[in-house]
Amino acid sequence: MKALIETIVTSLVDHPEDIVVTEREEETKVVYHLQVHEEDVGKVIGKNGRIAKAIRTVVYAAKTDENKRIYLDIM
Repeated sequence: MKALIETIVTSLVDHPEDIVVTEREEETKVVYHLQVHEEDVGKVIGKNGRIAKAIRTVVYAAKTDENKRIYLDIM
C-alpha cells in the first residue's frame, strides 16, 4: 500500500525525493501518514481537496481483505 501511495504522489510533486509514507497499524485500523515537501502540499491536496479525495478513494479501493479500516493523513 505504501508503494501505491508513493507512486501516485510521485507524479504530482516537484520534489519526489521528499515523499515519506509511514504506516501505523492499530487493532481496528491502519493509518498511513504522507509527508511531502512544503511547496508540494497544495499539489497533493488540490483545489478544494479534490486530489486528496481522489488519492484516498484509490487507496481505500485497493485495501486488502483485512477487516481493518484504512486512513490516509496528509501532513
